[in-house]
Amino acid sequence: MYQNILFDLDGTLTDSALGITNSVKYALGKWNIKVEDRTSLYRFIGPPLQESFMRFYGFSEEEGRQAVAYYREYFADRGIFENEVYPGVEELLRQLKKQGKKLILATSKPEEYAFRILRHFGLYDYFDFAAGALMNGERSRKSEVIQYAIRNADIRNLSETVMVGDREHDIFGAREAGIDSIGVLFGYGSHEELTGAGATYIARSVSDIMSFL
Repeated sequence: MYQNILFDLDGTLTDSALGITNSVKYALGKWNIKVEDRTSLYRFIGPPLQESFMRFYGFSEEEGRQAVAYYREYFADRGIFENEVYPGVEELLRQLKKQGKKLILATSKPEEYAFRILRHFGLYDYFDFAAGALMNGERSRKSEVIQYAIRNADIRNLSETVMVGDREHDIFGAREAGIDSIGVLFGYGSHEELTGAGATYIARSVSDIMSFL
C-alpha cells in the first residue's frame, strides 16, 4: 500500500499544452523558426527546456539558455495560465488526503511557476511538500527533483512511495530513486514510451490512478 504519492504537474495534474507550446513557439520565433504543427512541440512537455531546445533544434548550450529566457518572457504572464486541471484530478487529491496519504509535487518546472499554478487552481493545499527546478537551471533533472523531494518530505520507506507521471523522465527518475511508478496515458507520453522506460503500472485514466493507490 502506497503512503507517499509523488505527482508530476504538466500532463499529469494539468493539461498545459497550450501555454507551453505557445511559449516554445514564441522562443523559436526569435530565431525565425516557424512551427506549423503545434503537436510537434508536445515533446517539450515534461523534460528540462534547455535540454529540449538543444536536442530537438540543435541549439548550442548558450542558445539553449537564451531560448529558455525567451520562453519565460511569454510563459511568466500568459502561458502559465493557458492551462487547465484534468477532470477528476482534484477529487483524486481530495480522496487521497482523506485517506491520510502524503502528497508531494515533483516537477521539472521551476518551483516559482509550479507554486503559482497550484495556487491558481486551488490545488496547493492538498500537497504536504512541493519540489521543482530552480530558475537558474539547477535541480532540473527529474531524478534530482524526486530525490530532493524524498529527502525534504522526510520519506523513510521507499517501498511505500510511488511517482505518478506521464513521460519517461518521470519513470527513469523514479527508478533512479528506487521507487515504483505509475505512467499515465492521458498526458503526453505514449504507452510505448512509458512501458519502455519501465513503469510499474500504466493508468489510462484518473480513475485508474485511484484504483492503484
